[in-house]
Amino acid sequence: MDRMKASDFPQEVLRLFDRYAHGEIDRRGFIESAQKYATAGVTAAVMLESLSPNYAWAQQVPKDDARIKTEIVTVESPKGNGSIRGPLSRPANATGKLPGVMVIHENRGLTPYIEDVARRLAVAGFMAFAPDGLTSAGGYPGDEDQARALFPKVDRAKMTEDFEAAARWLKGRPDCTGKLGVIGFCFGGAMTNAMAVRLGADMAAGVPYYGGQAPASDVPRIKAALQLHYASLDTRVNAGWPAYEEALKANGVKYTMYMYEGANHAFHNDSTPRYDEQAAKLSWTRVLEFLNQQLR
Repeated sequence: MDRMKASDFPQEVLRLFDRYAHGEIDRRGFIESAQKYATAGVTAAVMLESLSPNYAWAQQVPKDDARIKTEIVTVESPKGNGSIRGPLSRPANATGKLPGVMVIHENRGLTPYIEDVARRLAVAGFMAFAPDGLTSAGGYPGDEDQARALFPKVDRAKMTEDFEAAARWLKGRPDCTGKLGVIGFCFGGAMTNAMAVRLGADMAAGVPYYGGQAPASDVPRIKAALQLHYASLDTRVNAGWPAYEEALKANGVKYTMYMYEGANHAFHNDSTPRYDEQAAKLSWTRVLEFLNQQLR
């Protein structure tokens, strides 16, 4: 199927897809609601298929790229689900210790897009670990609908413990400088905010992309510098920003927020039409500059 852009769809259809992607409506609910926007040759089912990820589009750094080395590692998580696993990628020619960056996925587990983001960070000179929150459920199943159905079945508190265990393991590796950054998208953006609260001074930098915010009462525990990325059309997530910003200011947290005008939720995810090339590339330039500043 040819690659489409967000502008090829009515904004209401993109909102419906956002609700579908976050489990608020099921496939049937999307198709019934989107039917009114169907045209000749473009049914609601075709729109859903077009908006669903095509992970071939998201491969910027192949798995066998000679610039990096990747291994699958399992981290013990006694307070969580027992363990969490995922790829650890780093520059192939690295000498000496590297700063660590944990990459946290969206609400479907460790998709190929997120694995690629970790490889992009390795090419940029970081040791990047992308743990799969679905490890205890058998891992990302390779099917989006199955992944979405699995995700709520994993205890959220235990999954949070798994990510904290992964972060502390990465920070404590003998080949890590001890400087830790966390970056996450959607669910992973919210989890990045949660990690900033839980890890306190053990986390140097956090980059939440369109992620739910931490409660204002938890903000005093945040010691990391934050760089937050939001999409102007993502009203669902943006609603929580004013209160979060107020709390960040009140507690002297170092932060920068970028709002990308005309962009939708998931604009960085280059496997779907919601990808906004200009916003994604600009944000990524900012991310690398920020991580280099905070972690080196």
